[in-house]
Formats: sequence, structure tokens, C-alpha cells
Amino acid sequence: MGQLDGQIALITGAARGIGQAIALELAARGADIAVCDVQVEWLEETLAKVRAAGRRAEGYATDVSDAAQVEAAVDRVKSDFGRIDILVNNAGITRDTFISRMSEEDWDKVLDINLKGTFLFSKAVGKIMMRQKGGSMVNIASIIGLIGNAGQCNYAASKAGVIALTKSVAKELASRNVRANAVAPGFIRTKMTEQLPEKIRDQMLAQIPSGRFGEPEDVARVVAFLAGPDAGYVNGQVLSICGGMVTA
Repeated sequence: MGQLDGQIALITGAARGIGQAIALELAARGADIAVCDVQVEWLEETLAKVRAAGRRAEGYATDVSDAAQVEAAVDRVKSDFGRIDILVNNAGITRDTFISRMSEEDWDKVLDINLKGTFLFSKAVGKIMMRQKGGSMVNIASIIGLIGNAGQCNYAASKAGVIALTKSVAKELASRNVRANAVAPGFIRTKMTEQLPEKIRDQMLAQIPSGRFGEPEDVARVVAFLAGPDAGYVNGQVLSICGGMVTA
């Protein structure tokens, strides 16, 4: 029996990388999976892998920054699956440049997807979880939201906002047996990091005391812990998954 048998997990931005790894990890522990992304066809690989693992998986085309689309997607998931036990707010983008060159459009887009999207899904799913008198939210933040980074003012602000939002939601919903926590990944090996020049990757690696990049599965396992019963008394916390880069 899996820790999450009978649970329904809704994950945003699960087409690849960390989001896909989370979907597969939760499925391996017994959860059925609903995934939301702006292009539903992007999700086909993730859906196929979850189904191959023997779990139900459905995809929903959703712009996470659009309130009407989020409400409609959450309503469809609730109708299709009957309940929502786990929410993972993973959808996120970057539009990196120094603040002197950053356009208002790039600022707004990153905040809309990364922070507003997390707010909209937390609000919509939170109502369902409160009625159920139970549920777990796990938000994907970043160590950049804790320490900042040159050239990523918009991304850092969005992820710092996700952390503050998580802590506030945790306090608001705790009386209804709904928990909210966040994880803050560091440098994780993805298609994006693999495409960086070797010199840049070496500079990144030098900052990691553990001496290696993280894998998407490293994040997925922590998310699964926070979503499951073993973390029943963990609420409003931020766990850094960074190989020791951030220690406070």
C-alpha cells in the first residue's frame, strides 16, 4: 500500500523537469494525478508515464494567471475526480535580465505566472480542501526567493512572494486541517541547466557544498513527504533542497 493511496493530486506546470518528477513520485506512492499547463499537449508525456505506472492521469489546458481559467480547471478536476487532496503549485517561468534593462512586461509576466498563479490555485483549491476538512498544499519556491540573485529581480520577488503566501495560507487554513508548505530548490539538473555553457555550470557547481547538482527526483521526494501523512504536523515551513547552499 502506498502512502498516498486514494489521494487526488493536482499539479501545475508538470510537462517536464521538476513538475513531471513530482507527478511520477506522487503516482508511485498511490495518488491519481491531475495536471494543468497552458498547453495540454505539452502534458502528454507526463500523462503517459503516470498511466504506465498504473495510476489515473488527466490533463487540463490552463493559463495559471487567468482567474476564470483556473476556476474552470479546478471545477473540472473536482467533477472528474470527486475531490482534491494535494495541490502542488509548480508552474513558473523566468525572464532574466538586470533591473536597469527589465521591461515592465517581463516583470508582470513572471509575477503573474509564478506568484499570481500560486495565489489563484491556492484560493480555488483551498475552498475545496476546507469543505473536505483536509488537504495539503506544496508550493515550489526557490532559494533565489531567500537570497536574491543579480539579473533575477522579478523571479526573486515572485518566489519570495510565494514563500510569504505559503506562510499566510498555512495560518489561515490550519483550523480546517489544511496544511501549506513550500520547497526552495537550488541548482537542479534540468534541460535548461544542461544547455548552459560549461563555464557557467562550473561556477554554479562551485557554490554547492554537496558538490553536485540536484536532480528533479530530489525535489519530488521532499514534495511527496510534505504532501503525505508523515508530515501531518509540518505546516507553514520552507525546506531548501540545495545541497547546502542555503543553511538558514
